[in-house]
Amino acid sequence: MNIGPTQVLDTFAEAFGARYARLIITAANDRWLETALTTLTGYGTSVLGCDAEAGVERRLSLGESPDGRPAAAVMLFAFTVEAVGQAAQHRVGQCVLTCPTTSCFNGLSDAPESFSLGKYLRYFGDGFESRESRVEDREPADSGPQPPALDPRPLWHIPVMDGEFTVEATAGVAKGIAGGNIILQAVSQPAALAAAERAVRAIAPLAGIIAPFPGGVCRSGSKVGSQYKSLRASTADAYCPTLRNHERVKTSLLPGVNCAYEIVLDGVDRPTVAAAMRLAIEAAAGEGVLAIGAGNYGGKLGKHPFRLHDLFT
Repeated sequence: MNIGPTQVLDTFAEAFGARYARLIITAANDRWLETALTTLTGYGTSVLGCDAEAGVERRLSLGESPDGRPAAAVMLFAFTVEAVGQAAQHRVGQCVLTCPTTSCFNGLSDAPESFSLGKYLRYFGDGFESRESRVEDREPADSGPQPPALDPRPLWHIPVMDGEFTVEATAGVAKGIAGGNIILQAVSQPAALAAAERAVRAIAPLAGIIAPFPGGVCRSGSKVGSQYKSLRASTADAYCPTLRNHERVKTSLLPGVNCAYEIVLDGVDRPTVAAAMRLAIEAAAGEGVLAIGAGNYGGKLGKHPFRLHDLFT
């Protein structure tokens, strides 16, 4: 099938089950919110080498914010509840607790599993920390969107040098899907990058999805295994233009393709990942993009195949 001049290949993306946490970060203004988000989600691209795949899900309206301040939702994906919890504890402790004016709340209040967040970080308070029920005590606005009802789970207040760091005691964990992907094949790097940027912009407003690689785009797609036995993954040589004529490589690039980029998507469930993949394909297709495919390992890695043509039926 084709979308304009772009061929959508008859292949599938191979995703896998994961656990995820959703945290709500707030700050006094947009500058410090952006600083906290950038720091929190750094070094969070692939669970093959990072503690978690992390990204900003979306910015929240003031009506959605737990404390009425600028806010955003962040998602962290890993293989187990314990791995997600440890990654969140370390990242919030190092990157949000340290960032001026921030607070951190649980964004999965009804999740079936949970881990200690503020109950762990509170020890930084050295006995000066305090606990209170998460109860809304400000007057409701006369008009406009109202903040969501807050439940009575406790908050911890940790004294810091600009006042207090407020953090929810526990955070929820739910089952999700990681590793949904598309691979763009274009005639040049500028054409491929422009297409990838269109795709990332298109999915940015969606709830329940992240693209964890830098700017949402991965230049270093990987395959399972390596000639070096210590490596779990290595470069996806089939998509490397400079290896097109190498004797060891069976290229997957179409004639005329000189650049490929991958967009990896992690989401809360199968319909969410599928919708994001379709939207990304539609946005990326266009002049200079010869084909859009996906990465898979013949079904040997993940239990969640997403056949590209089925996304449009």
